[in-house]
Amino acid sequence: MKFSDLELNPQILKALEKMSYTELTPIQDRTLSHILAGKDLLATAETGSGKTSACGIPLVQRIDTGHNEIQVLILVPTRELALQYVEEIDSIAKFMDVHPFAIYGGFDMDIQKAKLQSSVHILVATPGRLIDLIYQGRISLSSVATLVLDEADEMLKLGFLEDINFIISCLIHEHQTLLFSATMPPEVKHLAETYLKDPVIIELNLDQRAPQSLEHQFVMVRPADRVQFMLDYLRKEKIRQAIVFCNSRLNADKLFTQLKGRVAALEIIHGGLEQPKRTSIIRRFRRLGIEVMIATDLAGRGLDFLQVSHIINYNFPQNNEIYTHRTGRAARMGRKGIALTLVSTYDLSSLRRLLRLNRITPVWVGEAPNLEDVRQGRPRRDRRSGQRQGRPGRRYAGDTRHTGHSRSSGGGT
Repeated sequence: MKFSDLELNPQILKALEKMSYTELTPIQDRTLSHILAGKDLLATAETGSGKTSACGIPLVQRIDTGHNEIQVLILVPTRELALQYVEEIDSIAKFMDVHPFAIYGGFDMDIQKAKLQSSVHILVATPGRLIDLIYQGRISLSSVATLVLDEADEMLKLGFLEDINFIISCLIHEHQTLLFSATMPPEVKHLAETYLKDPVIIELNLDQRAPQSLEHQFVMVRPADRVQFMLDYLRKEKIRQAIVFCNSRLNADKLFTQLKGRVAALEIIHGGLEQPKRTSIIRRFRRLGIEVMIATDLAGRGLDFLQVSHIINYNFPQNNEIYTHRTGRAARMGRKGIALTLVSTYDLSSLRRLLRLNRITPVWVGEAPNLEDVRQGRPRRDRRSGQRQGRPGRRYAGDTRHTGHSRSSGGGT
């Protein structure tokens, strides 16, 4: 279906045409009428499928511009995603008197307070800063008609759950609740449904959690050889833009130092940087001023980078959901892309589980390990000799334990 076939505000249709949005994506087609009808909704769809616009378009349509109060509250896990949401809604409402605004930590609170005293119809917020303003009595949620949790699976984990419960407790009146995500583990889905009233449940990625235009490559590399492998790969591969993911700030800083001066147009982003610096890096990356960006999982959720051709997992993702979100930064909206993951011996059991649960057909760069022989993350040992078994002549990567896996993602709000 085309947007022009819908009974949307002519000013929205004008803006969508300017944005080159012509046909609805499947998630937009399935959710738009329900959101306009005021129904609660839980929607999962692959990354890069247009979920932000699926939410933004009908919500802009429903805003009463004669009522200068916050009518929509959108909660997101990161500052970068908050800014992206506001930019998208700004574009949709370009020819209308609808005012979105983002509040998040790391930015002058006095400026945010001043803006909230003027006209804000759609508020995008990270939970921590929103709660600060609620406690100070600087914000009213009494007119919120719709609550949105984007990246809902992340927002309903322990790190955010207490904050989310508090914010929802402040919405004591009837309101619509919308939950969007690319992944939804069963235990999180069960929790999510407790926040919804007679919800419409839309699941478009049961059989395909990653974009179908994404090729999943894997390569066995010894920890000591990883930096040289990266240099060789980045020099020979035809890369438009790449994001290289590490599992911690420390790992990201170390890799950046090792590659700096040897890789052109290189930058790094993680939660330890000041917010203005982070915002500048994201903008430069979107404008193609950066070719290779080393990142923690701060950049792994929700952010829309249309020119990214390659995702490289320098450190093996800590769980299957993280893999899905990281690799979803490439191959967005039907574009082709490559996700390359560096694998060591101690990643093999996790890899086997990832391939099974995410229904991935791996493409191996070089010789593939025999995953059927994997036990507890190591190739099976011959009981008589005590030697690792594998393909003849194969020297497995990671014979020395890889210490780069940290539990810190470098994200935060």
